[in-house]
Amino acid sequence: MNMGKRKSTAALDIHLLREGIIESRHHAEVVVCDQRGRVLCTAGNVETSYFVRSALKPFQALAVTTTGTIEQFKLSDRDLAVICGSHQGNLEQVRQAFNILWRCDVDPSMLRCPIPEGKTSPLEHNCSGKHAGMLAVCQQCNWPLQTYPQTRHPLQKLILDKLAEMLQMPAAEFIAARDDCGVPTYCMELAQMASLYAKLAAGDNLDLERIVRAMTHHPTLVSGTGHFDTDVMELTAGEIVSKSGAEGIQCIGRIGEGMGLAIKVADGARRAKYAAAIHVLKELGWITPTIADTLGESYLTLSDCKRLEVLGELCMA
Repeated sequence: MNMGKRKSTAALDIHLLREGIIESRHHAEVVVCDQRGRVLCTAGNVETSYFVRSALKPFQALAVTTTGTIEQFKLSDRDLAVICGSHQGNLEQVRQAFNILWRCDVDPSMLRCPIPEGKTSPLEHNCSGKHAGMLAVCQQCNWPLQTYPQTRHPLQKLILDKLAEMLQMPAAEFIAARDDCGVPTYCMELAQMASLYAKLAAGDNLDLERIVRAMTHHPTLVSGTGHFDTDVMELTAGEIVSKSGAEGIQCIGRIGEGMGLAIKVADGARRAKYAAAIHVLKELGWITPTIADTLGESYLTLSDCKRLEVLGELCMA
């Protein structure tokens, strides 16, 4: 995927204010792309590469939608939503992940995601839906179950091939590393992440459209009530698809318009990426001022004495 060399622009500055006085600073790089990979506007150096982390999940879910797995095991949109999610391990979410395994006749002991601290089952891990979906694909394709997280496993090769096709670059050029849950994640330019989300939201691919529908119709299974991805998808009522990743990654697609947004906070701060996302979504006109104010009350006002402010603007490419 060749987008050409671009000059770095000024990154967004995010300040934590304590009673109006700057206490901490964060910097966020931002890029908006269309579905053809063209950079539309930027803040910061969008050619720097980062690990996409859990923002990759909707594209890992393509292994479920393109192999007949959904049809074979009669999986629902709720199942697909939790496959794409980084959930909070509540009862509803854990039951949905278990439902996937029950339908494909795989024991939960086959899950290779860790058991979270203080919990009793890998089903409570925030990536259990993704892992359950991967096991369902392996069951459908008669691939080994025990080794599904390994980079050379046919499942992971299938996922990588889907990414390579979408970004129009050889699979061998991708840099992989093990994510915290044990399966591969990939290092890519911020503009490539934005391009993926533009394609996700474009509405011209049936498999991607089904993934978007599942996420936007069942947002509480993607994250959870009181969490950014769920809140922004509920408030925008199907106009935006949103997925966070660890270490300051946030990706968003404008549904039906083929536009994608990717954010990376340099120091990985979660609070700063949400502040940057609200600021950029408002600047782009993807959310109304009322929605921006509602989100701001939850993600910008941290306490009676602490508040986040975002300085800077997107620059047209």
